Amino acid sequence: MGLFDSATIQNLEHGLKGAALQQKAISENIANVDTPNYKAKSAHFQHTLNEAVQNDKMQAFRTNNKHIEFGSRKEEAYISEGASTMYNHNGNNVDIDKEMTDSAKNQIYYNALTDRLSSKFNSLKSAVRGG
Repeated sequence: MGLFDSATIQNLEHGLKGAALQQKAISENIANVDTPNYKAKSAHFQHTLNEAVQNDKMQAFRTNNKHIEFGSRKEEAYISEGASTMYNHNGNNVDIDKEMTDSAKNQIYYNALTDRLSSKFNSLKSAVRGG
């Protein structure tokens, strides 16, 4: 087990990857707000975080590296396209107010994760220095 292999750091990493994917989807939506027939995209990553937490609770140790990992059903985060609503006459369903709100929420989420990760690294730094 490496120094940065703790479950907390890995879960924070999953969260940061999800927040980055969410920001990508939001940015694409904002950039295409006036593009005819563009369908708004949304990121789905919460299921990966739930899975990571669940796997931490149900730890099992393999006696051989060739054995199948316990709880190894790793689903990836993904971006989907929403086609159910239409806001504009040109077939575009991007709601700029919703996208800006989602962007602000995602930024707060991302900042909270980076603060927690920074705190974790500061604790490790303190331990290495003997403090």
